[in-house]
Amino acid sequence: MKPFFLFLIFVTMCPAYVHAQKESFRHELYLGIGGGVLSSGIDFVPTVPQSFMMGAQGGLSAKYVTEKHLGLIAEINYAQRGWSEEFAPEKDFLYNRTLNYLEIPFMTHIYFGNNVRFIVNAGPQISILLNDDPVMNQALADDVAARKSADPDAPVGVQYGPFSEMNRVDYGLIGGIGMELKTGIGDFDLEGRYYFGLGDIFTSRRSQNAYFSRSAHRLIEAKLTYYLKIR
Repeated sequence: MKPFFLFLIFVTMCPAYVHAQKESFRHELYLGIGGGVLSSGIDFVPTVPQSFMMGAQGGLSAKYVTEKHLGLIAEINYAQRGWSEEFAPEKDFLYNRTLNYLEIPFMTHIYFGNNVRFIVNAGPQISILLNDDPVMNQALADDVAARKSADPDAPVGVQYGPFSEMNRVDYGLIGGIGMELKTGIGDFDLEGRYYFGLGDIFTSRRSQNAYFSRSAHRLIEAKLTYYLKIR
């Protein structure tokens, strides 16, 4: 995780350097539409064994280039996050949970090059949980019910809690690198991103008497965005 935070520090410091090097530059505004795939999981503490779950992401983007090599990007995206649990092979259990979010990242945009550009984007992101789609097979449901009946006070299946118990607002840091191709019909940005969640989807015992001390998102994303220059 240390390299990710060093990357964010680098992106934060770059605008000051670019500002010192800036030349006369005409501002540029681009509007775009993009989409891609993401691999998601939840960083549970205590640990919940799981594998990353694939989902889709897409939405609208605005890019404002304020000076040479530097700009801002704001997006609004719909994203399918969640997790898929892993169980011992001898147990015929199945559980996965899709969490559908509206994401709003605000990123510093740094680029190098002309028609083919190397790009770096990073900044904060806030997200709103819209709904969920849990899938649990009957074997697991029966096992959870039996364990709860045997010890009603035990923290059994806390991660299976209802949607009403989940935090609706998520926030964290997002960063990515990629390439931009400028053509006569528009610009194409292909980018890989990593999102580190700072909020929890369940109430944290750091602030209240709860089971999880952390239940935050981690995402790996691949996204292609098509931009048209407005001015």
